[in-house]
Amino acid sequence: GTGKTLTANVLGNETKKDVYKIDLSMVISKYIGETEKNLELLFARAEDKDWILFFDEADAIFGKRTNVRDAHDKYANQEVSYLLQRIEDFNGLVILATNMKTNIDDAFIRRFNDVVKFSIPVEEERQEIWEKSFPDNADFGNIPDQVKKYELTGGNIINVIHFAGIRAVRRKEESVKKQVLVTESNGNGTEHHEMSAENPDRLKFYLEDIVEGIKREMIKEGKPFA
Repeated sequence: GTGKTLTANVLGNETKKDVYKIDLSMVISKYIGETEKNLELLFARAEDKDWILFFDEADAIFGKRTNVRDAHDKYANQEVSYLLQRIEDFNGLVILATNMKTNIDDAFIRRFNDVVKFSIPVEEERQEIWEKSFPDNADFGNIPDQVKKYELTGGNIINVIHFAGIRAVRRKEESVKKQVLVTESNGNGTEHHEMSAENPDRLKFYLEDIVEGIKREMIKEGKPFA
């Protein structure tokens, strides 16, 4: 939600190369030796196609090696060692993205040229994200300080607007149903339309829904909400 994937795509555009985002569920196997085979095929194809390899949630496969207590630990460490060697030999660009950098083996960190931290946007940046994220037909007005103060990522803000947008659509649908009922219940034989004071082309967002959406995102992140 802070722009890691977007940055990978921008690098692809700037270098005129395709960015291949790895689906780890298609790579990691429970069968011994299969993960290394899948990775070898992946790296070989990336070299042939001149792809940029993008590992999202990289800590799932680039994790720290552990003390060997059983066969599982032994083979997990072998996978990490294989990845270390394969990345060092890879003739191309590899990008790792993670929200848990401390879970990645230090040996991987040493092999990368740059480590970039994506921080949560400051208040002025959050205001700009808020303003640009509402749909064109949104009716909300200026972003109040009550909303801007919460330290949310761009991804969190998008989720909040989606949440409030769904509630706005439901309110609009209920309003339309009520207008239809008024028309149908008119008993004088003359068609009657209840006129709405709201612009029918606009989608009205309510502050209470925005705040509720923010609360949901803060709870998901394990942050206090007040």
